Amino acid sequence: MAKRGKGRGAAGARGWKQGAPALLVAALAAVLAGCGDGGPAHVPSATVAEGDAAFADALRQKLLDAKPGDVIEVPAGRYTFDRSLSLRVDNVTLRGAGQDKSVLSFKGQKAGAEGLLVNADHFTIENIAIEDAKGDGLKINEAEHITIRGVRVEWTGGPKTSNGGYGLYPVRTRNVLIEDSIAIGASDAGIYVGQSQDVIVRNSRAEYNVAGIEIENTINADVYGNVATNNTGGILVFNMPALKQPGGNVRVFKNQVFANNTGNFGAKGTPVASVPAGTGVVINSNDDVEIFDNDIKDNKTANIIVSSVYSTGYSADSRSESFDPYPERISVHGNRLSGGGDAPDGFDLKALKVALFGLNGRLPDVLWDGYANAELVEGPQICLHDVSGVVNADGPNGYKNPTSDATPFGCTLPPLPQVDLKRG
Repeated sequence: MAKRGKGRGAAGARGWKQGAPALLVAALAAVLAGCGDGGPAHVPSATVAEGDAAFADALRQKLLDAKPGDVIEVPAGRYTFDRSLSLRVDNVTLRGAGQDKSVLSFKGQKAGAEGLLVNADHFTIENIAIEDAKGDGLKINEAEHITIRGVRVEWTGGPKTSNGGYGLYPVRTRNVLIEDSIAIGASDAGIYVGQSQDVIVRNSRAEYNVAGIEIENTINADVYGNVATNNTGGILVFNMPALKQPGGNVRVFKNQVFANNTGNFGAKGTPVASVPAGTGVVINSNDDVEIFDNDIKDNKTANIIVSSVYSTGYSADSRSESFDPYPERISVHGNRLSGGGDAPDGFDLKALKVALFGLNGRLPDVLWDGYANAELVEGPQICLHDVSGVVNADGPNGYKNPTSDATPFGCTLPPLPQVDLKRG
């Protein structure tokens, strides 16, 4: 859910198609407006003593003067910057003393769109924190062989629309490893990888972001061992229509995705602003996605949503020739799902719940908007196992007759291949 002109194509938060019946809304949503419960109070990061101001100036110069092979060490301390830092030299490592010890603070930043902007291959950043950037925390653009390890990006004032959009933000990259990292408070996505290829996001935590972890228009991604909680939406796998590279072959497994019920604080006019609070995992207009062996629970709208661009607020936006609006070959199996669906976000989703399951009922684990390519003989192949049920919202027929018949979803797909970054 990138800002216009940045990670994704332009898209507004106009909600479901205007004129559709109330129950339609229901469905799916990857994009319904609304705010849910704010969740528990944000806990700020640990206090870190001010570092040497002279070192802050020296760090800026070291990044500007860096040569291939340099390892730039950041000692423990809080270092304050009023404008962005940047690196444009390949094969450089930026290393701190720990994500709660070496802090680059951009509170009061006056210039620059990011905290740290990197346009370089073979870049490693580890054991460091970036706080309160005016815009994105760490953006890495058009680069290969990227390692982000033990990095914390945080907006320390808690969830606010005025926070920067993205925490960790590799875009148009290849061979990316993000591990043991933390993203807190992003007004768009905490950990975001877009228009990229060959990606692993593992053993990290995303909390109090609008989107916790987002994989967008990306080919070959493994997302595992992560915790996504207290976000508006936990883990998102999206294809945006205006971007040339379609995503696919994404595995989401062994994650904990729970209680993502924070009210949506995304900026108006962006797709992320319409993600309903209380969403666990969302797949939108993406093919070849496998969701397995996760613990997904207590997401008040739905634990899993599968939807098409036709149910979204940006369905009328321009599209690349390669864009396929339908989610296809989606495999959900072997997850441990519980709770959720008991207090969906927005009047229409609440109405759907009551209409199908009664006042004291709850929506099942999976919501699908019902859009499918009629030319495919085999159908969309949305294969669901080990779930409490599914709602087909009947989008193509104006959302008039949503059903909870699980029979069409009993198919099985072969497992997707493991992502191999070929790092030994």
